[in-house]
Amino acid sequence: MRFFHSGFEQWLKHQEILIAAEASSSFSSQVNMHNDDKYLGKFPGQVGRHSSSTCLFKLTNVDSHSFFLPLSLHFPLTDLEAQYSLTRAQRVRAAMFPETLVEGEAAMPTQPDPSQQSNVQRLAEPSQLLKTAIVHLINYQDDAELATRAVPELTKLLADEDPVVVNKAAMIVNQLTRKEASRRVLVQSPTMVGAVVRAMTTAVDMETARCAASVLHSLSHQREGLLAIFKSGGIPALVRMLSSPVESVLFYAITTLHNLLLHQEGAKMAVRLADGLQRMVPLLKKSNPKFLAITTDCLQLLSYGNQESKLIILANGGPEGLVFIIRNYNYEKLLWTTSRVLKVLSVCPSNKPAIVEAGGMQALGQHLTGSSQRLIQNCLWTLRNLSDAATKQEGLDGLLQILVAQLGSDDVNMLTCATGILSNLTCNNSYNKTLVTQCGGVEALIHAVLRAGEKEDVAEPAVCALRHLTSRHQDAELAQNAVRLHYGIPAVVKLLGQPHYWPVVKATVGLIRNLALCPANQAPLREAGAIPRLVNLLLKAHQDTQRHASASQQTYQDGVRMEEIVEGCTGALHILARDPINRGEIASMQTIPLFVQLLYSYVENVKRVSAGVLCELALDKQSAELIDAEGASAPLMELLHSSNEGIATYAAAVLFRISEDKSSDYRKRVSVELTHSLFKHDPSAWEMVRPWECVGTSGDGVRRISKLIGFRISASQENFVQVQKCQLLCTTTTTVQLLVK
Repeated sequence: MRFFHSGFEQWLKHQEILIAAEASSSFSSQVNMHNDDKYLGKFPGQVGRHSSSTCLFKLTNVDSHSFFLPLSLHFPLTDLEAQYSLTRAQRVRAAMFPETLVEGEAAMPTQPDPSQQSNVQRLAEPSQLLKTAIVHLINYQDDAELATRAVPELTKLLADEDPVVVNKAAMIVNQLTRKEASRRVLVQSPTMVGAVVRAMTTAVDMETARCAASVLHSLSHQREGLLAIFKSGGIPALVRMLSSPVESVLFYAITTLHNLLLHQEGAKMAVRLADGLQRMVPLLKKSNPKFLAITTDCLQLLSYGNQESKLIILANGGPEGLVFIIRNYNYEKLLWTTSRVLKVLSVCPSNKPAIVEAGGMQALGQHLTGSSQRLIQNCLWTLRNLSDAATKQEGLDGLLQILVAQLGSDDVNMLTCATGILSNLTCNNSYNKTLVTQCGGVEALIHAVLRAGEKEDVAEPAVCALRHLTSRHQDAELAQNAVRLHYGIPAVVKLLGQPHYWPVVKATVGLIRNLALCPANQAPLREAGAIPRLVNLLLKAHQDTQRHASASQQTYQDGVRMEEIVEGCTGALHILARDPINRGEIASMQTIPLFVQLLYSYVENVKRVSAGVLCELALDKQSAELIDAEGASAPLMELLHSSNEGIATYAAAVLFRISEDKSSDYRKRVSVELTHSLFKHDPSAWEMVRPWECVGTSGDGVRRISKLIGFRISASQENFVQVQKCQLLCTTTTTVQLLVK
């Protein structure tokens, strides 16, 4: 450094002489021009020698700047030249080596605006940076050497029996960790780190514990420090510090543990083994938002992918504390980290009901209209995970309205979550169904289906939600009409086309069945091509089930049982067959043999819907003959004795209709069989009906049985399996009264 300074000063003096000479020559020539009347003053026509006032002389080629210098004619030129030369030297020296200036000495400025740098000052910046770097390097080396010499002695002092000595040693080590060089030296000494950990664990005063925790906190910002803390058993010691009453110790401990969890392999397991979760969950009652943000992030890191950790959080009241934070704080980072924990816990079957019962649905819903997109996304995913456990939850009106509004978003993730939540919350909840229908949910869901295209994650829950809205609530018919009025039927039927994603197909088939319950939708469904698509799906699904029947295993595709597709398609065709035109189209597609074959299915619901569709088709004489020709009588006779009320009723109706053109002996046998099956569970009613059993073949008897069957079919169509016990009370052979209990 000394050689560098001396050489540069010689070069600087040489430059000063050259610059001063150049400036003097340039300045003298300009003054001579003034004396020869060749140099003009400030204004044209004003000659310098005729003016007794101060003139502005323009100096150029000095420090690469042009500037005006006020000059009185009475000012000696030689003094000015000397002063300028001195100023030039001072400016160069001040720029390059400001520490060499004499105190109180200042260079004459060359810039009109003091805030602007001159060229010399700009050129001097690299040399100043170099000098600063060299100084830092020297200081760094000094710090490192000092720490290296001090570490062995400080290690001994930290293990001293005198608490005062330990306290002073901890304070010194804490000071050393403030410098990067000494901190690196400490990190490389496992014995020192171990001594700090022991000092923190055995500290009898809070100040020693605070200093030791601060040391570990400083070391945890380096990978080497994290490894040293981990190897020296620092994690159990830090976990114990989480019970400290001192806020600063708590902060250092949780922050150090957070750094370990983020960057040190094996730290998560070590924290779990040290009962870290049991110590962290109670910290959720603290009020410092930044402290809570770190704590909740630790909980997320520990619980992600670890079921045992989730259960420990539940056992220590974690869901309640987390929901309280979501409901009462507005610090965005804290809300985000807390929502991440809830998102992890929301996939745990045990934590789900606890979060819902704590008011998690309502608390998360209040953040869906905020400005933080990452918070909104986390809240939506958490709500989606929780929603299947909140179908009976009350007080979700505001959430449902927000979700309907969010169906207009173009964000795929938001659409996926909003449709999924609505699908779950409207499942078996008539109040929610009515509310969503009344606030425009049907139209919004149809638009979501149209925008979803081939995105099954949006299409499936959206169609499921529409299926829920069109069934079993006071505004179900309103929803069924709304789908048609908002041009949703073609879009819904289109979902049955290939390629088949079976969860979407299953939901769509159910929706079409519900839509067909509205008579005004029968023709639009037929015109949209719903019937041939349903028949094709039915054939394909039935073939798949037959193919695997020999292996005695259920057929799954995309997680959907093909038996469910068979049941759904047959059920939808059953409702569509209520329309005479639809009935003819269904029969014309050679479906009757398949429906008769389905009567032999081992799935009870498939038997019910196949008997139901045959019941509708049998209303047409030609179809009834085809049903009889396919040998349906035998399986239908067996189904008469089914314990399922719906199956027995439909079977009776089909048998009654296909027997109308048979011989009197056949009709009598069918009449007796029907009467017996209808009253087998009520002996008293059976005894009452016996007097007119003999007239079962007469027109009057047929009408009586027809009336009875007609009533039971009507009830069965309305409630499917919920037909209650019937009694037949006969006062005369011509009077039949049916009571429903």
